[in-house]
Amino acid sequence: MSAKTYRVNEIFYSLQGEGFWTGTPMVFVRLSGCNLRCSFCDTSHEDGVLLSAGAILEKVRTLGGPCRRICLTGGEPLLQADKELLDAFHQAGYSVHVETNGTCEVPVGIDWITLSPKEDVPQLQGKGKVVLEKADELKLVFDGSLPQERLHFWAAFPATWHFLQPCDTGNAQANASLTAQCIACIREAGAPWRLSLQTHKLLNIR
Repeated sequence: MSAKTYRVNEIFYSLQGEGFWTGTPMVFVRLSGCNLRCSFCDTSHEDGVLLSAGAILEKVRTLGGPCRRICLTGGEPLLQADKELLDAFHQAGYSVHVETNGTCEVPVGIDWITLSPKEDVPQLQGKGKVVLEKADELKLVFDGSLPQERLHFWAAFPATWHFLQPCDTGNAQANASLTAQCIACIREAGAPWRLSLQTHKLLNIR
């Protein structure tokens, strides 16, 4: 058995709160670290412990019980996720989703790709360039500043589903305003855009 380890920030069992799979039970494996530093990031992901693929799988089984969907998240999970980890999950009967900023190549074996591109975030100065050529769903974080031409650009990206999701500012009044703006933007833009809300936050669950 390989001695390779992965730095894991946390593993927990909950419902997917965003995008196409909203409301679906999943075991979330949050891998530590990210190659970007977005000012609106709402996740503490830097800390972590080193675990083997077998140890991760054991925790997933214990927490998730009958659930057979894993979501690799972060940070940026594709800095660590590889064939060895994916093979361990698949051999145990799990399907594997990933939430990625799209700056890393996707290893063979991911069953569902959620692309949340950050290349339009001004403070990143182009460091978030997307290298993926397609995804199952594309999710843009809406903060009211995305130019219309970039919205049209992402609408043409090869994804089955396209979502706009209001940014969580930490302020209820500001969030309500952004959500209203996001809805208006979707109504104006039309297809293929749909609204995604962070329902786990609305429900106060993980």
